[in-house]
Amino acid sequence: MIAIRIKVTGRVQGVFFRVSTKERADALGIKGWVKNELDGSVLIEAEGKVDQVNEFKQWCSIGPSAAMVERITVEEIPLSKFPDFEIAY
Repeated sequence: MIAIRIKVTGRVQGVFFRVSTKERADALGIKGWVKNELDGSVLIEAEGKVDQVNEFKQWCSIGPSAAMVERITVEEIPLSKFPDFEIAY
């Protein structure tokens, strides 16, 4: 199990990024959360098996069809053992 924090920048708010991220996380068995940031980015904390997290990270670099991801930054963080994946506000 690994945990990462992802910051996604570009046109990522107002394009169903958070909802799509939750759907993708649930499909992959990823636990954590996603939220919009005041600077227009999206912040995600995700944890799961290495292969699941790698696939999720790759999806985040593209996002839903209406998004235009310019950049993602990823850092490894300590595990939090989230019970599920949720949209945080």
